Amino acid sequence: MQLERRTQTSPAMLLGAPFLAVVATLLITSLLVAWAGAPVGQAYALLLEGGFGSRFAWTETLTRATPLILTGLAVAVAFKARLYNIGGEGQLYAGAIAAVAVGGLHGGAGFSAPTWVLFPLMMLAAATAGAMLLLGPALLKCRLGVDEVVTTLLLNFIVLLVVSALLDGPMKDASAMGWPQSVAIADRLQLSQLVERGRVHTGLLWALALAPALWALLAFTTTGFEIRAVGANARAAGFAGMPVAWVTVKVALLSGALAGLAGAIEVAGRAGYVTLDMSPGYGSSGVVIAMLAALNPLGVVAAAIFVAGILVGADSMSRSVGVPTYIADVIVAVSLVTMLIATLLTQYRIRFGRS
Repeated sequence: MQLERRTQTSPAMLLGAPFLAVVATLLITSLLVAWAGAPVGQAYALLLEGGFGSRFAWTETLTRATPLILTGLAVAVAFKARLYNIGGEGQLYAGAIAAVAVGGLHGGAGFSAPTWVLFPLMMLAAATAGAMLLLGPALLKCRLGVDEVVTTLLLNFIVLLVVSALLDGPMKDASAMGWPQSVAIADRLQLSQLVERGRVHTGLLWALALAPALWALLAFTTTGFEIRAVGANARAAGFAGMPVAWVTVKVALLSGALAGLAGAIEVAGRAGYVTLDMSPGYGSSGVVIAMLAALNPLGVVAAAIFVAGILVGADSMSRSVGVPTYIADVIVAVSLVTMLIATLLTQYRIRFGRS
């Protein structure tokens, strides 16, 4: 058995690969559901109903999908340029802390700056914090050839330790009765709700607007062409005269800024303050979402809603048939593996027999 590169890949194959990956994921994880002693069909029906079967389910799914769209976009644009950003979790927390520093510590009661000035400053601070966190690994890669997978991954742990120190120190909320959480951002800086008696907020509109904007950037601009060229073959792009290092830096700034915005929007739209468990892995889930979307910014929206629906629906499934909620994490992880295999098979075919 050997792999043989395809001379061309049909559009139908490219569009069908994600759907086949999802079907394969559900078939594989059904074995775990059956092992847990639950009826597979009923369990999956409850999973879908819990994530998409009612108005409340949709509001919860879209609330969960909002930061996932942004972290998925952050990963997608970085991977397009072969900058493997695995530090979305740390960048999200850096953005959240920066947002609280501007909107809570310096934008609380008695601060005279108007909201229309302070709110953009808060978002800018969050985007800048995320961008600066990824800029270091990008420069190390360009100048010294340091593997960015290692540096961005390790920065996640460093950022979480710094956040923990801040929540127990200068940014601690004195009214939290000893619970490690930051001060809350000012009420006037919080995002408004989109649906009455629902948690979905206007941050969803930010995420939905940024997805087509990023797609247009990659598809129709010179910068987008450079990003795609560097991702396809950095040496060839450099030989053609493209500034590979500068393109990598621009991608790092954009990717980190998107992840930082995810943290700010999560704070301003849902939590109101920062805690260590604010993100249940939004940054790492962004890798799965970007791969499910085949690094297409428009596909990131659909992939994020799918993953969010699985995570939300798992609670309903667990209560009804006794399947552990961790099955949702297994579904997301297996979907990444099946999507990688499906992507591989769109580029290669399997040949059996002697070479």
